[in-house]
Amino acid sequence: MTDTYKTTRIAFVKARWHADIVDRAHEGFMAAAAQLMPGATVEAFEVPGAFEMPLLAKKLGLTGRYQAVVAAALVVDGGIYRHDFVAGAVVTGLMQVQLETQVPVFSVSLTPHNFQPVEALTAFYSAHFVKKGEEAAHAVRQVLELDARLAAASAT
Repeated sequence: MTDTYKTTRIAFVKARWHADIVDRAHEGFMAAAAQLMPGATVEAFEVPGAFEMPLLAKKLGLTGRYQAVVAAALVVDGGIYRHDFVAGAVVTGLMQVQLETQVPVFSVSLTPHNFQPVEALTAFYSAHFVKKGEEAAHAVRQVLELDARLAAASAT
């Protein structure tokens, strides 16, 4: 089974705003990916914030080196509604990237309402991001398997 994914390369883009929480998604992804896609290589990349993720995702997709790109960010509601614009632009941008590059892009980008950097909320979202990272690994595996089936079917 390890040989199945030994040539698989996945890029994981992490926004640095609220890095202590966002990094938990990467940890959850790595743990699940090791079980689900043994032998796959995951390379992490950092960007300042969520808004910069679509451009890097596109650059990574266009390299031809990666079979998937995962992007993680925490876009908080700072009370001025800017988060709505940022979150919408990021999700739309990531969707556009996968359509243009034909490389699947997965979002672990969350926009909680009323987030405050207090211990209880930080702990809650840290644990939540681990779970979302794990879920992203499952989604990546599912899409890569679907892509492999489609490629095999078109080759016959």
